[in-house]
Amino acid sequence: MNCTLREWHLDDAEELCSIMNNQKIQANLRDGIPYPYRKRDAEEFILTTLLTNRELSLAITSQDKVVGSIGVFRQENIHFRTAEVGYYIAEPHWGKGLGTAALKIMCQKVFETTDIVRIFAEPFSDNPASCHMLEKAGFQHEGTLKKNAVKNGQFKDMQMYSLIKA
Repeated sequence: MNCTLREWHLDDAEELCSIMNNQKIQANLRDGIPYPYRKRDAEEFILTTLLTNRELSLAITSQDKVVGSIGVFRQENIHFRTAEVGYYIAEPHWGKGLGTAALKIMCQKVFETTDIVRIFAEPFSDNPASCHMLEKAGFQHEGTLKKNAVKNGQFKDMQMYSLIKA
């Protein structure tokens, strides 16, 4: 299945709402994302992204339809050459290789257009699909971060993956 990355458009808000109003997706994201996710939330996300990180926070599309999101976020201080990648794919598109393709495209773009040399991701340990996706995209497993987060009132282990610029 074909995958492309592009800047967000305000008219993506309805599709974004449809994706984000899924508790299976929300369960694997950081806190602070509203649920239910309203059109106003989507519009605020899109406008903020366009103003602050438009080149590195992109819509994942397939057949001209938004199917997810991917963003790379530069770290600060002594970690300024490192970035965290975050992503999600709409449930109807799970298992079709779109996430892996998006990761490969985004990481290549970051390494070619910025001075970032390390991209990392920290999926929850109980999300093996995300871990597998990272591995298929060339990320190396660096270890387990025990009780690294509290999500929905539960301690969660996380996995540390990274991709280093050649």
